[in-house]
Amino acid sequence: MPKIEAKAKAAELQRQIATLTGHDLAQVKPYGKHLLIQMHRDDSVDTIARLTEFARNSYSSAFRSHTGRWEPLPGSGDLATTAELVVSLLGPYLDPNT
Repeated sequence: MPKIEAKAKAAELQRQIATLTGHDLAQVKPYGKHLLIQMHRDDSVDTIARLTEFARNSYSSAFRSHTGRWEPLPGSGDLATTAELVVSLLGPYLDPNT
């Protein structure tokens, strides 16, 4: 994914997550072919999940486990569909009060 396109996709995903969660504490950072979803709390940043574009406008997602390994989440789809999937499955990790 070219750098400018990756930044645009990250901004779009960040807006979608903010809409779905009702807050803007989740930030999205492009990292190579991945979009990292991170929660900013106080002085720490936790990487919660990542989306990987495996075909044009098709994404898979993975969750960062407590061991630091990436565990795949079920399902894939366009950016909006995958954002909804991540928020529905990982809602507690994206809650600003936890």
